[in-house]
Amino acid sequence: MYKLLPQSDNLTSQVSVSEPTNFFSEAVFAGGNFLDLESAFGRLNGVMRTATGYCGGTLKKPTYREVCEGITGHTEAVKNFGLSTHLKSAIYYGNEEERKQAQESKIRRQMKLNKRIVTKIIQFDSEFCMAENQFQKYYLQKCCRLCESLSLRSTVQFVESNIACKLNG
Repeated sequence: MYKLLPQSDNLTSQVSVSEPTNFFSEAVFAGGNFLDLESAFGRLNGVMRTATGYCGGTLKKPTYREVCEGITGHTEAVKNFGLSTHLKSAIYYGNEEERKQAQESKIRRQMKLNKRIVTKIIQFDSEFCMAENQFQKYYLQKCCRLCESLSLRSTVQFVESNIACKLNG
């Protein structure tokens, strides 16, 4: 899940915690391994927060193992086309305007690449289930001392931290 702001050239305004939340928009994307996807989105201008999780399945709180087994119907998501259903590429939309934007973006990209894009555009009508703590800011968590110095210990702290979002990328 991502909180997006209009792009700015000033990095300090991108990671400011004092930004009013009414300017945020959420977007949910799926595309292969959610660890790499979260890291890639964290590097983008305008992305303030990221979280890894699962979308579209039947269980209320699935585990990574259950999702990988393919029995829950969930897709790894970050709130690339893969062979497994839990790794499918998708853009989840919440309203008609978001659907139109996703469709237009997909068409523009297909025209630029002159290739068909297999990413599905799916209505977000299920719950975003947060992934386990070890999957939040996965690459940043490998730097234990840095996480300790930033007081990042819980899932909520990793998800809500603007600094963690940028450092993970």
